[in-house]
Amino acid sequence: MFVATQPIDFRKGVHGLVALVAEELSGKPYSGDVYVFRSKRSDRLKLLVFDGSLATKWLEDGGFAWPPVRESTMLVTGAQLAMLIEGLAEWSRVVPKVTRRPTKVA
Repeated sequence: MFVATQPIDFRKGVHGLVALVAEELSGKPYSGDVYVFRSKRSDRLKLLVFDGSLATKWLEDGGFAWPPVRESTMLVTGAQLAMLIEGLAEWSRVVPKVTRRPTKVA
């Protein structure tokens, strides 16, 4: 799952966002990844899902806690994405625990 850190023109629809992912973000919009886009006012977000689905969410009061604006995207976990969508400010502090792969026992 990727968060586009640059605000987008919220008039863009599915096809415009697919083109944005493919051309400007060098992503693969139909690879199974989820892309999250922010509005300039930070109170709205759009989710583009690999099958071409588009979901939008607005907050009535306040705004989403977005990462700093920079080029490209930011990789996030499922837990971080859920917290971001819920409008929780501490989502970026959630860090997944590293799981070691089992070793071969002789």
